Amino acid sequence: MKNAAIVILIGLFALAGGIALRYSMYPAPDTEAAPLPEFTLPDVSGQPRSSGEWKGKLLVINFWATWCPSCRQEMPDLVALQQHYAAQGVQMLGIALDDKEPVQEYLSSTPINYPTLIAGDQGMALAAQMGNQAEAVPYTVVVDRGGLIQYRQLGKFSKQDLAQNIERLLQ
Repeated sequence: MKNAAIVILIGLFALAGGIALRYSMYPAPDTEAAPLPEFTLPDVSGQPRSSGEWKGKLLVINFWATWCPSCRQEMPDLVALQQHYAAQGVQMLGIALDDKEPVQEYLSSTPINYPTLIAGDQGMALAAQMGNQAEAVPYTVVVDRGGLIQYRQLGKFSKQDLAQNIERLLQ
């Protein structure tokens, strides 16, 4: 019984140490509003799309990858939010950290109602410019109508939290 308690304590200390290390290496994303960096990336059909195309809209940018289970789980929520908020000037935008072929293949079986851009290797650098210091996906930012990043989410978002942030910025 005493040995089991010691093993449990060691496990708890290891867990606490791992959590502390994670947050010391990858601090929480900035909470300060920051301007959206300008970028141009091709969409799935190969056409270049510029960030300026969505100027004046409330923009939700979701960095994702076809190999990321959490990313794929978020997509139905993004589709639903796009449908719900489109008339209010909200635009979802997916930025895939993949090559064109796997993204096209994935989207052929999972239709979405918002643009997807192909960032490939440069996508993580763009995500870092938007506050993703951990270089992980999924990563989502919400940009207000004035072009300032107001909300950042590293990891899978809650549909309710994202909707609340959209609602706050629509007021």
